[in-house]
Amino acid sequence: YVEVLEYLSIICSSSSSSSSSVSADYKILNILFRSGGIMMILNLVSFILLLALSELVSGSMSMKEAPLPATSTVVQPFNIPSDLNSLSRWKQAKYLANLEQSVEDYNAAECIASAEDYATSLVRRWLIVMPLDERFDPPMGSFSHGHVQTGDKMSLSRNFWDAIQKNNAEVPWLFEVSRIKGVTNNGERVKMPIGMEDPGLDKVVGGAIDFRSPSNYVFLPRWMIVALALKPYDVVEVKLVKTTPPGSAVKLRPHSTEFTKIGNHQAVLETELKHYSALVRGSTIPFDYNNKRYYFDVVDLRSAPRGERVPMAKVQDCDIAAEFVRAKDQLKKRN
Repeated sequence: YVEVLEYLSIICSSSSSSSSSVSADYKILNILFRSGGIMMILNLVSFILLLALSELVSGSMSMKEAPLPATSTVVQPFNIPSDLNSLSRWKQAKYLANLEQSVEDYNAAECIASAEDYATSLVRRWLIVMPLDERFDPPMGSFSHGHVQTGDKMSLSRNFWDAIQKNNAEVPWLFEVSRIKGVTNNGERVKMPIGMEDPGLDKVVGGAIDFRSPSNYVFLPRWMIVALALKPYDVVEVKLVKTTPPGSAVKLRPHSTEFTKIGNHQAVLETELKHYSALVRGSTIPFDYNNKRYYFDVVDLRSAPRGERVPMAKVQDCDIAAEFVRAKDQLKKRN
């Protein structure tokens, strides 16, 4: 560095004088090549440029951010705008990509990395809700064929099939779907259409129609979405459960007296109940008969063997007594 300073002094002296000598130039070159001054000067210049750039970046980062317009809404990591369909395709893709990544990150950190073992890491996931439709209808001849909406079966991702095997789950395989406090739709419930009541449920339980759902997604029948007051792209928690008690008795309230006028309505009820692995008290489930859909409120549930009142119970492979209470349309007329 001493020789570099000497070089700089020579430059200054040569620039201040009116004439420059050839010997001074040779002296400069001699100092540069003898000491490697060129490389040192280049390194010094690079260091100065990097220092200036770091000051510029730190200054811009410390600047106060401009406030968002009054019309802007801050979207939480696990939610998307309610007017998603009105946005451009690029913005829709951006929001969905961020949502999927947030769910993926949570599952990786909280469900997989923190699990005690591999089997435990498979039983629980946060998933994005989508409506189940007829594209998921099993082939002709399958038990659930034609009962996509009139059953409690959902489409799940592959990891839940692995969870069944690794955890030795017994039939019926049941999965609990629950709202996540403060996360599902920012903690708000979707408003029901006119003529429908919010059941106020935070969790439901059901079986699986298949395990071919894309990773981080779950496809639910419409009655489950209504029961939990959800909308598409809401985030819920789904987990394999093995503690649901067997049912012994259920009381159902038909929405219409037309169903009770069917001559063999009790036999129809027992037949249609076979498409439900479990029932949830407070939910409204649909049955189809003669190309017409009927709705029933699950008023009461009792478990076996002591007949205790429970919020949910298995009905598959159970000897359960079902009875009807006064139809909903009759209660309205009475009031």
